[in-house]
Amino acid sequence: MSREFSVVIERDSDGMLIASVPNLRGCHTQASSQDELMVRIKEAIELCLEVEDADITEFVGVQRVAITA
Repeated sequence: MSREFSVVIERDSDGMLIASVPNLRGCHTQASSQDELMVRIKEAIELCLEVEDADITEFVGVQRVAITA
């Protein structure tokens, strides 16, 4: 069975890439390259699915919000 998940990718101040899966609480990983990040997040998703007890949520999207500080 094939499933698809949305992955959010960010870059930290040290240049590391961080991937997280909004549908799976606590499912995240990091790597120094995009290729390695994709390998690691697939592994993380598989592990999260093995232990996931709650319903998987639906990822709706990302919205940017501007504020005056």
